[in-house]
Amino acid sequence: MTETLLTNEPLVRLGGFFGVLVLMVLWEVIAPRRVRSFSRWVRWPSNFGIVAFNTLLLRLLSPGAAVGVALAAEAQGWGVLNAAPLPDGLSIVVAIFLLDLTVYLQHVMFHAVPALWRLHRMHHADLDFDTTTGARFHPIEILLSMGLKMIVVAALGASAAAVVIFEVLLNATAMFNHGNVRLPLKFDSVLRWLVVTPDMHRVHHSVVPQETNSNFGFNLPWWDRLFGTYCAQPAAGHEAMTIGLEQFREPGELRLDRMLLQPWRGRVGNYSLNLRN
Repeated sequence: MTETLLTNEPLVRLGGFFGVLVLMVLWEVIAPRRVRSFSRWVRWPSNFGIVAFNTLLLRLLSPGAAVGVALAAEAQGWGVLNAAPLPDGLSIVVAIFLLDLTVYLQHVMFHAVPALWRLHRMHHADLDFDTTTGARFHPIEILLSMGLKMIVVAALGASAAAVVIFEVLLNATAMFNHGNVRLPLKFDSVLRWLVVTPDMHRVHHSVVPQETNSNFGFNLPWWDRLFGTYCAQPAAGHEAMTIGLEQFREPGELRLDRMLLQPWRGRVGNYSLNLRN
């Protein structure tokens, strides 16, 4: 199975991405949680444009990326999981668990360090919230994130299969928890103990800084509860809350060229954890 997964890795990634994307878009049409503030035709060209650009950039600058590091670690015996081997299934679960913790801590770091927040705030500057927001990240943030992931994969000795499974899961859950979709409230209250739900993550995209700096998890919801960054609901309610940042509120900021330049424009503001009022 591992060999098949690695041989077809690009197809697995693309299939996972487009499969989940189509399902989420259909769900958003059938059962939206909020009324849209902007047409899809205003936002989606730039959001999909940045996805295409980031994908091409990673393939050009780091074609093997984290999977290549995992294969090298296995060949050289690097990392904790190679030094103290576990059964294959358990090793994959442990690696996914620890990689998810890494993503949580990285997300907090991108909110805590003002220079990194300048990069990350492009993700938050989307003026609406739907499944495409889950893939809207600045290219420099993507490269830094991949570099950190490669270091952690080498230190853990995570298998290539675990890395592929984790990245497919992370992409899928990011599109899910950014979805403008309605879930029964009782079901959501149970589901958010197992996975980050759209209602849970939407709080993180509130214009209110205290809410922006909560609910950092992308996949597993336990880290926010464990580290005290969990916020159950936005103060204004999901239908009335304002999405985005106090800065970059003009519709022109949704253009791809303006998005790419946002890290170098304007003040850091009071969203960074280290600069809050």
